[in-house]
Amino acid sequence: MTYQETIQYLYASQPAFHLVGAAAYKPGLDNTYRLMAHLGNPHERLRAVHIAGTNGKGSTSHLIAATLQAQGYKVGLFTSPHLVDFRERIRISGEMIPEEMVIEFVENNRAFLDEVRPSFFETTMALAFWYFSQHQVDIAVIEVGLGGRLDSTNILTPLVSVITNIGIDHTEFLGNTLAQIAEEKAGIMKPHVPCVVGETQSETQEVFLSRARVCDILGEGLETTDCRMWFADQCGYMRKRRLKEAPVCQLQGVYQDKNQQTAYVALQVLRNYCGVEVTKESIAAGFAQVCTLTGLRGRWEVLSQNPLTICDTGHNGHGLRYVAEQLSSLIASSPNSLSPHRLHIILGMVNDKDIDTVLALLPTEAVYYFTQPATSRALPAEELLRRWQALHPIANTQSPISNTQSPIAAYPTVREALEAAQEAATAEDIIFIGGSNYVVGEVLQLYS
Repeated sequence: MTYQETIQYLYASQPAFHLVGAAAYKPGLDNTYRLMAHLGNPHERLRAVHIAGTNGKGSTSHLIAATLQAQGYKVGLFTSPHLVDFRERIRISGEMIPEEMVIEFVENNRAFLDEVRPSFFETTMALAFWYFSQHQVDIAVIEVGLGGRLDSTNILTPLVSVITNIGIDHTEFLGNTLAQIAEEKAGIMKPHVPCVVGETQSETQEVFLSRARVCDILGEGLETTDCRMWFADQCGYMRKRRLKEAPVCQLQGVYQDKNQQTAYVALQVLRNYCGVEVTKESIAAGFAQVCTLTGLRGRWEVLSQNPLTICDTGHNGHGLRYVAEQLSSLIASSPNSLSPHRLHIILGMVNDKDIDTVLALLPTEAVYYFTQPATSRALPAEELLRRWQALHPIANTQSPISNTQSPIAAYPTVREALEAAQEAATAEDIIFIGGSNYVVGEVLQLYS
């Protein structure tokens, strides 16, 4: 098999969530345990950091991995989804898994995969664990796919569990309230395994404390020395930021402050409780070079200047709230109050998100180019436009940017939307691209 034939086999023979959505979701661990047993249980040989959360788990995973790389460890990193290349999901010390290893894994295990018919995610995770075990990584940083309790990755007993935050997303699988979603995420917490929760939320705090008691990691309370449970936003990291003592980070989105906070506390736990060497110098180097060291893309990534063009993978209300705030700050920072920056937003989404919540968050004082990524899950661009018009009837008639260009329009492809925005924008304007991983992935391909 060639590499392309191998990837086509994986997509064709096993349902992939990023392509078909809910139909690919297989809750439960039975298939995963069968896969692991078939491969000789490679997960049992991994020293791992296990990371769940509604948003930020990818960035937090990369921050931790980059720091451990800077410390000199051989680090496996498993994340999802990919933006351009399938191999982005599986890296060792920043290098993507070689195509030959993907081919070898599928060829050697194809009969078993055809028999068990695991999901695309289950197979990809099995490939990652096998690859990390084969190459004897020192530490594996493993991002949960969806939820936590029933996620395939939850077969791990890690060095530390990390839960970045809780927001409303994937309600059809995880529940309709923050507390219900927290219950699913808290399922990655294990007996006697230290746990870091990124954000303290009144609706979810007791869920995590209750699970910590079950796992015997709460001790006598959060302030005692025998506690192995931390809320990162209560641990003093933000004070370091106010005093300019926190490490400089290559990730520039304002929402990354919270991810840096969570990663920083998790690294302290690895050092103080798990026997992993982590120095201030390695944290500084890892944070400052996180994208360079790990290959992370699409997080408030500047693609070009004049006009300033930015993409971001935020794709739900919880994540896009921070994106909207940062976009508003960019507009407000215009040096010329008589001729401020104009904001052009290229937006595409998939059909299983809370579309109206996202649209209500985004600024009305922008030119919109609604589009749809090349996936069957995409919400049609015309439908996205219609829903924007229903939510913002007044904004639809405001300030067309020229005699020929409407302030909002729908485009059938991401390429056409990008070309329209580039043609309309001046060198002083701002173009933002987002709403979906798929949109960002297509734009990154166009820029490459």
